[in-house]
Amino acid sequence: MTKIGLGLAALGRPSYMTLGHGGDVAGARDPAGLERRCHEVLDAAWAGGVRWVDAARSYGRAEAFLAAWLEARGIAPAALTVSSKWGYTYTADWRPDATVHEVKDHRLPAFERQWAESAALLGRYVTVYQIHSATLESGVLDDVAVLGALAGLSARGVVVGLSASGPRQAEVIARALAVRVDGVGLFGAVQATYNLLERSAGAVLAEARDAGWRVIIKEGMANGRLSPRGDAAGALAGLAARAGVGTVAIALAAIARRPFVDVVLSGAATVAQLEGNLAAARVPAELAEAAWDAVAVEAPEAYWGRRAGLAWT
Repeated sequence: MTKIGLGLAALGRPSYMTLGHGGDVAGARDPAGLERRCHEVLDAAWAGGVRWVDAARSYGRAEAFLAAWLEARGIAPAALTVSSKWGYTYTADWRPDATVHEVKDHRLPAFERQWAESAALLGRYVTVYQIHSATLESGVLDDVAVLGALAGLSARGVVVGLSASGPRQAEVIARALAVRVDGVGLFGAVQATYNLLERSAGAVLAEARDAGWRVIIKEGMANGRLSPRGDAAGALAGLAARAGVGTVAIALAAIARRPFVDVVLSGAATVAQLEGNLAAARVPAELAEAAWDAVAVEAPEAYWGRRAGLAWT
C-alpha cells in the first residue's frame, strides 16, 4: 500500500495543462490509444500498491476507461477507493487544440445529470463524490437545492466532498466546514492543491482532517513545475540526488509526510512517470522534510496567476 493515489486528469482526454503532456501521450491520443495507455498506468499503479483512483466527469472518458479496467481486472469495490467529481462538462470533443476544454455548472440539474452518468459507469465503486472546484463565486455552497441533493447522496452511503482551486481555496474549504443540512455537517472529503510552492491551504486542511474529513492532495508537482521540465525543480536537485530519486518523488514525499494528508494524487501520463512518483516511498524522512526549506513558497495570487497561463497540450 502507498499514500500515492492516481488521478486520471491526464489520461482521460487528449490534452491537459501539465508541462509536456502533449509529448507524453503522443501516438496515443485517439480514444482507443488513450484507453490502452490509461489501463497500462492503472495496471502499474495497482501493482505498485496504489489503492485510490480519482476521476471526474470533465476528464474526457476517464470514468469509462476506469470502469472498463475494473471490469476486466475483476477488482472488487472494497479493494479500491474511487473518487470522482461533478460540476464541469468536457466540451473539447476530443480536439487537442480546442479553445475551451471544460465548462463549469454547479446548478442542481448539472449535479443530477452528472451523478447519473457517474453512477451508470462506476456504480458502487464510487466512494467519494465531489463538487469540482467549488468556489464562493459559484454559490454552490449556499444553494439549498444542491446541498439537499448532496445530503440525499450522503444518506445513501457516498462520501460527499469538494475540490478547491485558486488563491481563495482556503476560504472555500473553511466555508464548507461550516455547511450544515438539517443540522448535520454535509462534507466528508476535500481535494485541494497543496505543494511546496503553494501552501496556503495547509492549516484549513489540517482542520478538515481533525473534523474527520478525508484529505486528498492534487497538483503535488505543481503541474510539472517541480519536475525536470519546470522552473522550480532545481531547488530539489541536490536532495533528489542524495535520495536516488527524481525531484517529483521528493516533492510528493514531502507532502505525503504531512499528518493531515490521506492521499497524494499522481498525475502520471506514462508508466515511467508513475514509477518515478511511487519512488516517493523510498525518500528518507529527513530529506522529505528538508524539501520544505529548499523551495521558496509563492504567494497564492502569484502561483495561481502562473498556473492560469499554462497551455493545454
